[in-house]
Parts: sequence; C-alpha cells; structure tokens
Amino acid sequence: MQIFFDKYGHIITLLGIVSTITFFLSLLIIPWIIYKLDDNFFLHLHEHKKMEDQHPVMFILLRILRYSFGAILLCAGILMIFLPGQGLLTIILGISLLDFPGKQRAIAGLLHLHPVQNALNWVREKGGKSPFLFTDSEP
Repeated sequence: MQIFFDKYGHIITLLGIVSTITFFLSLLIIPWIIYKLDDNFFLHLHEHKKMEDQHPVMFILLRILRYSFGAILLCAGILMIFLPGQGLLTIILGISLLDFPGKQRAIAGLLHLHPVQNALNWVREKGGKSPFLFTDSEP
C-alpha cells in the first residue's frame, strides 16, 4: 500500500483538491443559477427563441458558450455523483443547456422524480423565489 501512495500520491492529492474545489463551487454556482431561472423554465425547455435578428457570428459564439457551459455542468454533475456535490441538480442544468436527441425525455425522466423536484424547489425557497412549475406527464 505504501508503494502505491508513494507512486500515485500526487494524483490522489490533486483529485482531493479538485473534489474540494468543485464541491464548494457547486454550493455557490448551482443555487445562483437555480435562482436566476424563471419558475416556468422546465415547462418551456423545448422552445427555442427566435434568433433571426441576431448577427450570425454572435449566434454561433453564444451557441458555443452555451454548449460549453452545458458540457462542463454535465461532466461536473456526473463527477459529483461519486464526489461531494449536488450531482443530479448539476446534471439537469447541464442537460438543459445542451441540444441532443432525447433531451426532453432525459430531463422529463429526472424531473419526474419527486426528490429532484423537492431539491430544486428547496433551493429556490431558500432564495425567496417561487417554486418551479413541472409538467404532470410521465416521461
């Protein structure tokens, strides 16, 4: 065992530091994002805003930023399932920023779980916001 720690101790230390940082960042960033969302956000995920008036370069730049942030949140959420943090909430926010086939079904499946709904609304309640509205349909 000592040989393992001598050989890979720096990696274990780095993983511990990254885990601690992501835990504390998730405690700050995820609630802030949840506060900023409208209470009907999860009812209108499939609707896209018209971008006809936007310059094509700006449209592409904003799309790249949105997908990048969504991918980072999704990866961080998956890691937080195994490490400390708000894994499922982070995964839901990450998926909601991405576009892929089956997105609506994936989010509906997660949002249909009452513990997930309760956690989202608990965070909003702590921020003095009204609870999210969810569809009653099965995924």
